[in-house]
Amino acid sequence: MEPIIIIPIIIAVIVLGIIAAFYAHKAEQQRIAALMKLAADRGWSFSKPADASHDDMYSQFSVFKQGHTRRAYNTITGTHEINGHPHPVKMGDYSYKVTSSNGKTTTTTTYRLSYLIIHLPYSGVPSLTIRREHLFDKIGAAIGFDDIDFESAEFSKKFMVKSSDKRFAYDVITPTMMEFLMESPKRSIDLDRGAICITLGTRRWKPEEFIPELDWISSFIDLWPDHVIRDLTERTS
Repeated sequence: MEPIIIIPIIIAVIVLGIIAAFYAHKAEQQRIAALMKLAADRGWSFSKPADASHDDMYSQFSVFKQGHTRRAYNTITGTHEINGHPHPVKMGDYSYKVTSSNGKTTTTTTYRLSYLIIHLPYSGVPSLTIRREHLFDKIGAAIGFDDIDFESAEFSKKFMVKSSDKRFAYDVITPTMMEFLMESPKRSIDLDRGAICITLGTRRWKPEEFIPELDWISSFIDLWPDHVIRDLTERTS
C-alpha cells in the first residue's frame, strides 16, 4: 500500500482512538457522579480510589481471587436495616486481569464487574452457596460431588446448593424461598464468614441497578424463617 494512503488511515485510527477515549472517560465520570449521589442520598460513604484491603478481607469469595492486578474501586459503604437489624453493606466496582500465552504471543484481558456484600449481624452463620446449575455441576453430581437436593425436583434440577450445615440449608430454603429464587433473574448467592456476596461476575451494574440488587438480597434474607433468625440471634448474644 502506498504511503500516501497509509498515512491518512493511521491518522484516522488515532483520531478515532482519541474520540473513543474521551467518551469513555466522560462516561466513567458520569458513573462516578451517579454513585456518589447514590451514597449521599442514603447517608453512606463513597471512595473512588482502589481499596487495598478488599482482597484480604473477602478472600473467601472466589470472584475476588481470579486473575491478577485485582482492585476494588468506586466503593460505597453504609448500613441497611433488615428485620429490624442493621446490616453493614459494601458495594462497588471490581476489576482483574487475566494473561494468557500461546507460546508466541501474550494477551492480557481486563474484566470488570460490580458486586454487593452484606454482613449479617450474627455470629457462627454456616456457609451457603446457591446458584443456577450448569453442565459442570451435573457432571460433578454424576461422580459423587456433594450437592444438596430438596423435595422439589424442579428446584433441585435448576439450582446447585452447598452448605457447611445441611440443616441450615434446609431451614433457609423453604418452599417459599424456592419459589422466590426460581422467579428471580439469574444470580449466584455466596454466604461465607458471616457475609453474603452477590455479583453477575460478567459486567458492571448501571448505577441505578445497585439499589434493586440490595432490595433483592434484603428480600432473600427477609424470607429466612423466624426460628432461623431467632436461633442465630441467641447464638450471637
